[in-house]
Amino acid sequence: MTSVYDYSAKAIDGREQALSAYKGKVLLIVNVASQCGFTPQYAGLEALQKEFGSDRFLVLGFPCNQFGAQEPGSETEIAAFCETSFGVTFPMFAKVDVNGANAHPLYKYLTSEKAGVLGTEAIKWNFTKFLIDSSGQPVARYGSSTKPETLEAPIQKLL
Repeated sequence: MTSVYDYSAKAIDGREQALSAYKGKVLLIVNVASQCGFTPQYAGLEALQKEFGSDRFLVLGFPCNQFGAQEPGSETEIAAFCETSFGVTFPMFAKVDVNGANAHPLYKYLTSEKAGVLGTEAIKWNFTKFLIDSSGQPVARYGSSTKPETLEAPIQKLL
């Protein structure tokens, strides 16, 4: 696989979504959770989505329950939480594993392309962010503590 566009994932509504549908857009791919100390970052992610608009930029949210079981709900519950608590309008996907033998192939690709701290591939916690350029190539990886609003300049540079 040579870009994120080579992958597909199940959308939060259960339908299969080819990421090739997002060709030409800058993407911010984030593993999210509803019961995490970083959950308020949903507001910052939605603000980025609104600021840059869906014609050239998209946040893609991938719920994950691998870190402290902080995403225990069903896809329906997750979608309702995101909409009512943060007004999320960006695409959300079904729960995935981001580490281990059952990691989603997209995350295996992302972590192999952009290592984390000290060269580790494993994702350390919820709200790890991967910035993808408009040709589908990962260009940066940001840890959980990186607030979405600090990513405005790197996103703008890719637009």
